[in-house]
Amino acid sequence: MPSVTILIDADACPVKDEIYRVAARFRAEVRVVSNAPFRIPDSPRVKRVVVSDSFDAADDWIAEAAEALPQGTCVVVTGDILLAERCLKAGARVLKHNGEEFTPASIGGAIATRAIMADLRAGMDGVGGGPAPFSKADRSRFLQALDRVMVAMAR
Repeated sequence: MPSVTILIDADACPVKDEIYRVAARFRAEVRVVSNAPFRIPDSPRVKRVVVSDSFDAADDWIAEAAEALPQGTCVVVTGDILLAERCLKAGARVLKHNGEEFTPASIGGAIATRAIMADLRAGMDGVGGGPAPFSKADRSRFLQALDRVMVAMAR
């Protein structure tokens, strides 16, 4: 079976170091996709992909790369629901930074919730919160989820 490739929507990804560790254990390829260069480990399996700062450039690159990879060999790490939908359609497994996996069964509800929340925020005149702070528990859940997905893909 071809090796697994992990595509990271890296600009706001808080779990890059965890991804590098898991990828090394499974000998997976990693592509760190962003609008600006990030420091990456010195590894032939980890490559930096810097795209233009145009709207959705990183998302477009990731979705096209997921589409080009053989079915069942791609994991995408992103918090972007619309990118997750595109990658699921391409046959990738998709994880949020907190370890939650987007699936074909869950993506519709996530998109609907996103739209509702956008409407609510629009009516609040800038008042409101945002997502909860990223926690150690989120990091732990992500590591467990990525490990589980990598084991499943290795079968």
